[in-house]
Amino acid sequence: MGHTSLEKIVALQKKTSQIRNLCILAHVDHGKTTLADCLVASNGIISSRLAGKLRYLDSREDEQIRGITMKSSAISLHCTTGGNDYLINLIDSPGHVDFSSEVSTAVRLCDGAIVVVDAVEGVCPQTQVVLRQAWLENIRPVLVINKIDRLIVELKLTSQEAYTHLQKILEQVNAVTGTLFTSKVLEERAEKNAEAQSGCTENDSGDQVYDWSAGLEETDDSDLYFSPDRGNVVFASAIDGWGFRIHQFAEMYSQKMGIRFWVLLKTLWGDFYLNAKAKKIMKGAQSKGKKPLFVQLVLDNIWSMYDAVVTTRDKEKVEKMVTSLGIKVMPRDLKHSDPKVLLSAICSQWLPVSQAVLCILYHTNTGYSAMVCEKLPSPAEISAERVEKLMSVGARRFDSLPEETQELKKAFLDCSADETAPVIVFVSKMVSVDSKALPQNKQRY
Repeated sequence: MGHTSLEKIVALQKKTSQIRNLCILAHVDHGKTTLADCLVASNGIISSRLAGKLRYLDSREDEQIRGITMKSSAISLHCTTGGNDYLINLIDSPGHVDFSSEVSTAVRLCDGAIVVVDAVEGVCPQTQVVLRQAWLENIRPVLVINKIDRLIVELKLTSQEAYTHLQKILEQVNAVTGTLFTSKVLEERAEKNAEAQSGCTENDSGDQVYDWSAGLEETDDSDLYFSPDRGNVVFASAIDGWGFRIHQFAEMYSQKMGIRFWVLLKTLWGDFYLNAKAKKIMKGAQSKGKKPLFVQLVLDNIWSMYDAVVTTRDKEKVEKMVTSLGIKVMPRDLKHSDPKVLLSAICSQWLPVSQAVLCILYHTNTGYSAMVCEKLPSPAEISAERVEKLMSVGARRFDSLPEETQELKKAFLDCSADETAPVIVFVSKMVSVDSKALPQNKQRY
């Protein structure tokens, strides 16, 4: 996608349903800023060759010197998917615990979040913190498992071992989400029990009866968890410029193998394997010692690419792969002494990470669109509960606010771009500045 004009961005700002406000959250050094570079490069703002090296959103000198993000930075991007244009307001937040206040501010301003997890390090302390912050602010997250190249180059894992490792990481992230969900349900249940037991109802023995598990079974938590077949998980290597969701491979193999898209989508991740003789997808890959579909159809191809380009540097094999993928690689990239340059040139065309996250477009009969545009809500979908929380300061209750302020709740929920609609300014962070540093008080020479 090329550079977007300012007029286009201004026009999109008036279409609330096509705006997505999101932030990138992760533990320090898990690849947030590199991922942000790839998304910025998709709009032609920086060169795709510099993505991951330039650290475009680290605009402060000390951030560039230290190589970490210390202050949140925002940028507006344009994305086209399903024939519709979207405005992506992206905030890159710090991952270091010392700058957690920046994360809190970013989360409060957004409606969705991209949670990035290092494929080698897995769920770290700050990962749990940002997941909790997203949960408390009631914003919807999507997951990017980044740095999968490290599993190949550094850990030297086979594709089968990598699959098992990725499963464990996904379980770790979902375990954190499950803990947050359980805590919320039990707190709500405890409050109801406290109200119900205010009459001091006791059993025959005189002991109070509490059933702490009650409420968990009837509460629907199916939409909370991350699962590749639900389209809210991206597997990526932002530094090498590639990323994918299993929808891409489901679409690709449905055409090659003649298997329905939705069948592949439900079986590409899980304990399923392809029975070549019966030409059927069957369950029980682990018990029968078969390669899972995800390993056979997805990871093996990526591992072969790294082996040909980085490990063995097999020029003939690389040329065959480039031809079969139908992509064009510059002669200077083919002859470059650094194999990572060639790898990035191939993979960024084959599986561009920006498209996996923002703007993939498939055939209309699949009913499928991009992750951010599909899975994350627009500002118009904000809940009344969150509006009241944003409008109340600290422990102050919403109903204690002045009537004029309470009336703004409707305007907040409508989120209208009409010129007659009231303008609401939300101050997310206040910074103390010495009065001597203000422009009007500075000494003139």
